[in-house]
Amino acid sequence: GLIALFIAPTVSRFGYKRTFITFFGLRNLITLALLLTPLVLSVYGAEITFGFIALIVGVFSLTRAVAETARFPWIQEYVPPTVQGKYTANNNISATIAGFLSVTIAGYVIGRSDGLSGFMWLIGVGVIFGLVSTWLMTHVPGGAPAPVAEGDDSANEHHRDLTTALADRNFLRYLGGAALLVIASTPLGSFVPLYMREQVGLSADSVVYLQSGTLFGTLLTSYLWGWAADRYGSKPIMLTGVFLKIMLPIAWLLMPQNSPLSLPAALAIAFFQGLADMGWAIGSARLLFVNVVPRDKKSDYMALYYAFVGITGGLSQLFSGRVLDYAKALDGVSVLGLALNAYVPLFLLGIILPIFAVFLLRRIHADESVSMGQFVGILFKGNPFLAVSSLIRYSFARDEDAVVHVTESLGQTRSILAIEELLAALKDPRFNVRFEAILAISRMEPDERLINALVEVLNGKTPALSVIAAWALGRLGDERAVEPLRNTLEAPYRSVQAHGARALGTLADRGSEEILLQHFLNNESDVDLRMAYASALGKLQTVDAVQEMLNFLAETDDRSIQMELALALARMVGDEGHFIQLQRQMELDLSTTMAQTVNTLKREMARSSLGSVALAKTLDQSADALAHNDLTHGAELICEAIRLIPSEKLQPASAQILAACADYLRKHGPERTEYFLLALHVLHLEMHS
Repeated sequence: GLIALFIAPTVSRFGYKRTFITFFGLRNLITLALLLTPLVLSVYGAEITFGFIALIVGVFSLTRAVAETARFPWIQEYVPPTVQGKYTANNNISATIAGFLSVTIAGYVIGRSDGLSGFMWLIGVGVIFGLVSTWLMTHVPGGAPAPVAEGDDSANEHHRDLTTALADRNFLRYLGGAALLVIASTPLGSFVPLYMREQVGLSADSVVYLQSGTLFGTLLTSYLWGWAADRYGSKPIMLTGVFLKIMLPIAWLLMPQNSPLSLPAALAIAFFQGLADMGWAIGSARLLFVNVVPRDKKSDYMALYYAFVGITGGLSQLFSGRVLDYAKALDGVSVLGLALNAYVPLFLLGIILPIFAVFLLRRIHADESVSMGQFVGILFKGNPFLAVSSLIRYSFARDEDAVVHVTESLGQTRSILAIEELLAALKDPRFNVRFEAILAISRMEPDERLINALVEVLNGKTPALSVIAAWALGRLGDERAVEPLRNTLEAPYRSVQAHGARALGTLADRGSEEILLQHFLNNESDVDLRMAYASALGKLQTVDAVQEMLNFLAETDDRSIQMELALALARMVGDEGHFIQLQRQMELDLSTTMAQTVNTLKREMARSSLGSVALAKTLDQSADALAHNDLTHGAELICEAIRLIPSEKLQPASAQILAACADYLRKHGPERTEYFLLALHVLHLEMHS
């Protein structure tokens, strides 16, 4: 990796693409020389053969280092920042699968061949695949030679600006954090298999199985990490990965040893390791390419990064080996009842160093839209599993019915993961999809972006959607919607005014009370709009509106409006639940429900200051009449009971409502049951006040 520091300017002038293809191709051709190994061995012997192979490996490493020096800045050119996370994820997935297949096939071939013949065949096939991959890379855009200033004869130092990179605190924090993670993690990758055999008691075959657990953890979570990094930013993903990596040594130390549970526990930790490694790898890679390295200085920055990580990786192996040698003295030692071994210091370093790395990495300035804590919270809010499946289905849904159904599912998840898709559905050209998106958003937790999107629809010129947006804003229950909803009271569409008023009532916006009352008292001719004002005022318990609402109730002949007005009046005195329960029972059996309710009132009266002998007798007679299905006489007796209660002992709203109910029942009898219902509800509350 050190060579990158010296060749970076030349690579930039020659062109990243040209350099990569040239040296990656040479690397494959150099590998062909390994096919001569049997001949060299037979002619010159083992010592010369060793030197021959070492020379090939050295030249191979050199060409690889040159190719990698070009590859890093080239990636920054041909991968858009918006998909950097998903690109890294897909790259990891394909590389993991290819590596797994290669090892599997290689094992099969070597197991069925004699001597070096199997190796020779594998090397030949590997070179062919390498040349094919080189040819494929020729079709990737970008990587053109950097322009050279006229009169500039320098091929190296004139364009070097390493001081800028070395003075960049963001970059230095990244290098420091990455170095700590490399020093902590690289030794564990080498020595954990030994730990599993020597301390945990797993067989050699079982240790091999652990690679499958890590592989599955990598494959199953890579794309999710990449998707999340592109959506929420690099830092929360990277830091989450680091915290997960901190948990790994703890899990290895605490796992059952020499137990039937050892292998299942080890496999679970291996899966977790694959998950954690991908979180760190994808988050840190995206942070490097998108945020840390300036695009106009990528050559020097990437050269420093590649050289530094290479040196750190090499030294970490030497360091860990030395630590393990010194730590052998811990074998058999027990502290506070805990048995120690040579691997404990490595595990402690695997915990402590990443913690220090977090303090460096969290100070990097990046493009994250959420913090790490918020990102973790996203995973535990709503139903993340349903959200992920719905997101996948949404990405493949095309026809209107499919998109409508999956949009409904997105709302049911109540997960922040679905916000972007819901916002996209809200901009779909299909009316039904937009309609369903509003309904889905109403089921979500309040979010500023969702509220702003609904406000945009509310203020739009499609009243059919604006009214639903107003309802949805009311249902979300967030005070940020109040001001836009107040503005709807002056909207050009009456339907929007009505739903805006209802939503303000739902939000219990006291600041709108005066203007709602003013509109309601102005004898609005539109019945639906007038009803909306009444409903909102009922929720706000605006007593000044009671008389006008009673007048409205007496005038209207629409059954649904009559019942909603009765509910609005009931809300004035409270206990909406009792009113609804009584209404439902009356719908099933009117006379029996009324008789039972009056009997209950009689018992409640005994504990109330409103009680009297005359009132008790009247209620008893009313209950008897109602039980015999004599609704007319029962209504007359209820009117008499109301007359017997001193109005000065009642709440003002209750007195107004009971007087109106008694007046109507006296004149018209029980033909409109909402008066009966309202009277019994108010009497019940007054008996308890």
